[in-house]
Amino acid sequence: MKKVFYTKKFLRAFKKLFLNIQDTYRQQEKLFIKNLFDKKLRTHKLKGANYYSFSVNYKIRVIFQKNKVITLINIGDHSLYREL
Repeated sequence: MKKVFYTKKFLRAFKKLFLNIQDTYRQQEKLFIKNLFDKKLRTHKLKGANYYSFSVNYKIRVIFQKNKVITLINIGDHSLYREL
């Protein structure tokens, strides 16, 4: 089991999501914890940064850092990428 930490920014953004998207995220998170690079997640490294992203659904992404522990940075639509 991997250790996963959530930033305050992630938790605030998560609470603002619709409940159905929160449920979808929870399903994807189970896959993510088992295997960060499961094909269903479409995990990829972001250009020019030490960040990765995985898909919750077609619109919603999660940005995270992968070191000794996994830190979930933020969740939301593609506008997240502009904030990095």
